[in-house]
Amino acid sequence: MMSQIAFLKAAADVLDDDLLGFRLALSADSRRLGLLYYVFASSATLNEAIRRCARYSRVANEAVVLQLPESGRLVIRLGYTGIARHTDVQQMEFVVAFLLRLCRHTTGRQLVPERVSMMHVRSTIPSEISSFFGVRVEFGSDFDEIVLPDGAGDLPLVNADPHLNKIIVKVCEAYLAERRTNVGPFRIRVENAIVPLLPHASARASAIAQALGMSERTLGRKLAQEGSSFMEVLQQLKSEIAVRYVEDPALPISRIAWLLGFEEVSSFSHAFKRWTGKSPRRMRNAEAAHA
Repeated sequence: MMSQIAFLKAAADVLDDDLLGFRLALSADSRRLGLLYYVFASSATLNEAIRRCARYSRVANEAVVLQLPESGRLVIRLGYTGIARHTDVQQMEFVVAFLLRLCRHTTGRQLVPERVSMMHVRSTIPSEISSFFGVRVEFGSDFDEIVLPDGAGDLPLVNADPHLNKIIVKVCEAYLAERRTNVGPFRIRVENAIVPLLPHASARASAIAQALGMSERTLGRKLAQEGSSFMEVLQQLKSEIAVRYVEDPALPISRIAWLLGFEEVSSFSHAFKRWTGKSPRRMRNAEAAHA
C-alpha cells in the first residue's frame, strides 16, 4: 500500500495531474476488487453490502480500513492501518470516489451524499470533484468519510444473489481466519491519531493516549520501544505536513498555521524556520523560482 501511494503521487507529479487518483476512480473496473466486489454486489441491500465490505476489506487491501460509526445515516468512514495518512492525497481521493461510484453502480441510483469529507487539505475545490459528488467536499476534516442520504441503506442492489453471496461470505471468512496481521508500527498509529487533532491545538499526549485506548505512560513506553518519544513524533509530523502545505502556493500561510494548531502566524513562522532553516515565505518563493 505504501508503494501504491508513492507510485500514485509520483505519477501525478510527472503527469502534472493533481486529480489523478480521483480521475482513475471514475474509470476503474470494479471487478478488479475480486472477491470483495462480488460479496458487495451480490448482497441484498446497500447497508448489507457496506457492512460486508467493512468486514472483508482486507481481502482486497490489508491497509484500507472501513468503519461504520453508529448513526441515523449510513456513514462510511475510511482509514489506513500501518500507513501514515498525512502522506497521502491521491490514493484516498481514489478510494472515496470509487466507493461512491460502486454504491451508485450496484443500486442503479445516482446517489448524492449528504456529506463527503477528507482529512487532507485542498486550497480550492476543483469543479470536477464537486460535480461528481454533487455536494461540497469538506477538505481538512477530522475524518475521511461519506455520509449517505436517509434511506440509502435500504436500497436493494440490482445484482443481488443470496446464493452467491452465501458462498463468497464463507470464502472471505476463511480468508480472515488465515490472515491475522498486526496493525503496523506503533508510531504510525500515533501519527494517524495526531493529524485530526492538529487544527484544534489539542494534539497532546494525554489526548492521543485516550484515543488509542491506553494510559499516557503506556503510550510513552511503546514509543520508547521504537526509539522515539511523543514530542519527537509530534514535531517531525508537524514539520513534514508544514513543508507539504507551504509547497502549495494557493494555501495561505495563515491557514497553514491554523491547520497545524498555531494561534499566531509568527509562532508558526518561527517553528518552521527551526525545522527547515527557512521562513515559510522564503521557501515558497524558492519553490516558485524553480517552477
